[in-house]
This record gives sequence, structure tokens and C-alpha cells, in this order.
Amino acid sequence: MELTKNIFFNTDKLVEGANVKISYTGKFFQENCSDVYIHYGFGLLWENVNEIKMEKTELGFQTELTLNGADSLNFCFKNANNEWDNNDGNNYIFPIEQVCTDLVVTNEDNSLVKPRRLRKSYILSKKIRLAVYKIISYLPRLISGNYKRKVDNEN
Repeated sequence: MELTKNIFFNTDKLVEGANVKISYTGKFFQENCSDVYIHYGFGLLWENVNEIKMEKTELGFQTELTLNGADSLNFCFKNANNEWDNNDGNNYIFPIEQVCTDLVVTNEDNSLVKPRRLRKSYILSKKIRLAVYKIISYLPRLISGNYKRKVDNEN
């Protein structure tokens, strides 16, 4: 999916904790540079800044990153001559979606709660409902005589 000029991700959206492959077909790829580095950080303050040499392929320069829990991924590119492609001074900034944990039940030590067994009263109520259903379904047949008995063939 192309999110901005000449930058592609292998996913539709960036989610925290996920690995994402970035492909770059911008200025340095078009100029046939031999070495391109991605300079990246997370959040508005560029936390955890790192730089990785990208692999040159037919599809552009590519690398894979693991996204941390920040709200955005910021990056720019530089070549071996220390020239920068930083989106005309604005850098490339993409939002990172947080993993939704609203429906995950945890206990105090942040581990998943053990599943509870069904209460005996719940199981008993299910058995009673089944018995009432059978009585309502088969009682009219018994009264009207409209049922088939199993007849044992004696030899």
C-alpha cells in the first residue's frame, strides 16, 4: 500500500508491536544510489532513534522495523554521500495504532484470568429447560396416540 510519495508498507495500517516492511522508491532509488539508510525514531520527540542500512531490490530499497508503543513513526533517508531525503524538511511521519485491549480480561498481575467453570445452577437450569421442551413436544403425541412404539420382533 502506498501511503505517500514513493514509500510503501507491507500492511494497511501500522500497529504497535508489529513488524513492518518499508519500501522506498524515492529520490535515491531513482538516482541509482548504492547505499541508502533509514534514520527513524518514534513519537513527536524522535525517541529510540536508530539507523539501518536498507537492502537494494528491484522494488526499491527495503528494510523491516518493529514498531514500539509510541503514537507515530518518524523517518527520513540518507545516502552514502550524507545527502538526505527528509520530505522537504518535514520528515515522513505515520501514525501507529495502539492495540485494543478493552475486551481482554486481566487480573492484578496483568495475566489473563483463568476461565471460570459453569455454575451448577446454570447447568441445572439448562437441564430443566431441555426436560420441559421434551415434555411439551412429546406429551401431545402421547395423549393423541399419534406416535410409533418400538415393536420387538420375537423369533
